[in-house]
Amino acid sequence: MPTDAILHATRQYLGIDPTVTVTMTPIKKGASGRTIVRVKTPGRDPFIGIHWTDDRPDSDNFLPVAKFLKATKINVPEIFHEIPHRRVALVQDLGDIDLYSLKDAAFEEREPYYRSALQQIDKLFYSKGPKDFELMPPFDETLYRWEQEYFFEHLVEGLLGMEADELREGSEFSDLAKRLGASAKHLVHRDFQSQNLLLHEDKAWWIDFQGMRRGRQEYDIASLVYDPYMDHSEEDREKILDIWEDISEDRPEETIFRQCAAQRLMQALGAFGNIIRNRSDEWYAPHVPVAARFLAEVTAGTPLEKPLAPVLAKARDYAP
Repeated sequence: MPTDAILHATRQYLGIDPTVTVTMTPIKKGASGRTIVRVKTPGRDPFIGIHWTDDRPDSDNFLPVAKFLKATKINVPEIFHEIPHRRVALVQDLGDIDLYSLKDAAFEEREPYYRSALQQIDKLFYSKGPKDFELMPPFDETLYRWEQEYFFEHLVEGLLGMEADELREGSEFSDLAKRLGASAKHLVHRDFQSQNLLLHEDKAWWIDFQGMRRGRQEYDIASLVYDPYMDHSEEDREKILDIWEDISEDRPEETIFRQCAAQRLMQALGAFGNIIRNRSDEWYAPHVPVAARFLAEVTAGTPLEKPLAPVLAKARDYAP
């Protein structure tokens, strides 16, 4: 069992015998499918135990990506102990406060963490990685089409009960995938949103980075700006982009940025539909209308607006 593997790793790491009490508290958060617990033993600071399976192809990338990001001076948890063949690792406990927990705080309180997170995105942009660095397949036309299909299957058909064949056949979507897939490829987090940014020592720290791959930097920035969990106002979205411009001395080109945002929001909506229906987790339900509203906004005046209109109208009214 996953907890047995974490317990074995804990006793091995600490050099303690079976008489020493080890407490493991589940951390039920996110949808990565991994087992994550907070481990406590007498007289020691707590740490996090992680166990993963081979169900998701990106899970085994956790350790090598974590080591690369740490070497690149990105804020990620330190790895204390690992047993790769058992798919278990013990890592630094950064606490429970994430950026999402500041959802209702004034932007001035959130601003330093957005700046910290975006400074690290800028640093990642210039990081090449070792030549033998094995990542998940890059964002190309095929992967973008996969994300779109995820949206069609789990949101349009699965959650909303609508027909999606015309969308699948629409050249608007395949053209978008082709355009983005032909773009420059740099390292991207791939799920850069508020729940994956922990707040520790007055900085933002990355988690759930095992899906890192090559793609467009604008995809990560759009993930943060159009984060359905945070539901940023237009004013706050502009403030985040102002921070990025201050850091990078550039602002995302509007057309590419909106296209990346549309692609990301379709992926997010597909994930929401999948989790709500297949895992019976209604926590994600209130975020469906928010993501649909954002998707309608970024596709307004583009070829995607008309085919998506009936879907997004229904999604904006979604309630379980």
